[in-house]
Amino acid sequence: MRTGVANLPLHYGRTPRWLFSRMEVLSRQIAIYVIGEFGPTVFLRKLSDPFWFQALGAVLGFDWHSSGLTTTVCGALKAGLKGIEEELGLFVAGGKGVVSRQTPSEIIRWGEKLSFDPGKLVYASRMAAKVDSAGLQDGFQIYHHSFFFNSSGEWAVVQQGMNPTVRMARRYHWLSEGVRDFCCEPHQAICSERRGWALNMVSRQSGEARKVVASLAGERPEKLLQELKFLQKLDLPTRHQILLKDINPQRLKGIFLSTYEQKPQGFEELLGRKGVGAKTIRALSLISELIYGVGPSFSDPARFSFAHGGKDGHPYPVDWRVYDESISILQRALQRAKVGPTPRREALRRLIGFWEGVGGEV
Repeated sequence: MRTGVANLPLHYGRTPRWLFSRMEVLSRQIAIYVIGEFGPTVFLRKLSDPFWFQALGAVLGFDWHSSGLTTTVCGALKAGLKGIEEELGLFVAGGKGVVSRQTPSEIIRWGEKLSFDPGKLVYASRMAAKVDSAGLQDGFQIYHHSFFFNSSGEWAVVQQGMNPTVRMARRYHWLSEGVRDFCCEPHQAICSERRGWALNMVSRQSGEARKVVASLAGERPEKLLQELKFLQKLDLPTRHQILLKDINPQRLKGIFLSTYEQKPQGFEELLGRKGVGAKTIRALSLISELIYGVGPSFSDPARFSFAHGGKDGHPYPVDWRVYDESISILQRALQRAKVGPTPRREALRRLIGFWEGVGGEV
C-alpha cells in the first residue's frame, strides 16, 4: 500500500475545451501504451497509486495542486477510451455529480454487451461509495466516483469528497486485489492535506464496534430510539466529533424497523442496506459505546498524506504546441509498435528500467 501527501485545495471553474480535447487524446495514447506493454491489470494498479495518478494529471497539463485534477483526469480517460474499450480490455463507468449515480447501470450495460455477470462489480462500486460516505465519516462529502474495470473482473475506484468549510478535497483510491474485507482497512490510499477527527468504522481498531453495531441493528426500534433520546441529554466528551445534534431519532425509526425485521448478518450487510447511511451508523455507534463501552476508532486515515505546464499557469502555462508534439510522438511510437519492437520502444523500456533502478515511479 503506497502512502503519501497530496495537496488538494478546492478550485472551482472549468477546463477550457482546447485543453480538455488534448487531454482526451494524450490520456488515450498513454493508456494504450501502458496496457499494450503491461496489460490492463497493471493499468488498474497504476490508477490506484495516488502518486502515479497525480503525475498523470500533471503530464496532461492540469493544475498540479487542484481538486479538479481528479475529476478531469477521470473524465478525460473515460472520453478518450470511448470506442476502444473492448480492444483494450479496460472499461470506465461513473464520474462527477449525477453521472456518478449512473455507475451501476453503466456496468450492467457492459455486462449485457460482453455476456458477463455484472453483479460483483456493481456491488464493489456501491460498497466503495458506502464505505467512504457512511463507514468513514471524515467531513468530506463524496461527489465524484469513477469505477475502472477489466474483462477479468478486476477493478479500481478513484473517488473524491469535498469539505467546503475548510476548502479542501480528499481523494480515495481502491484496488480490487488489495481488498480482503470491504469493512476493514480496504483502501489502497487516501490523499488529503488536512487531517482531523473522524468516525472510522472501517479501521482495524473498530472491529468490535462493527460487531456490536450490526447486533444492535437487530434490536427493537423502541429500545434504540429511547437510548438515542437519552444520549441527546448528555454532555459528551469533545472527542466525539460525530455531530449527535444532527441525529433525529424519529427519522431513524423506519430504518431501525427495517433492520429489526430483517436482521443483518454483519456490519458489511448492514452498511449495504438501502437507506442505511451516515446518520444511522453514527447513531448505532454512539449507542454501542453507551451500552457496551465499545467505542469505534476516531483516527483519521488521511495519515496517508502525499511536463506540460498547468491550466492555471503553474509551474508555467500549458504550451499547446509542445502538448501536440507529445501526442504526435506517442501516436507515431504506437504505430511503429504494431509491427514489432522498435529502437524507440526498446529505449522506452530502458528508460522504465532506469527509473525503477533509482526508485522512481513508472
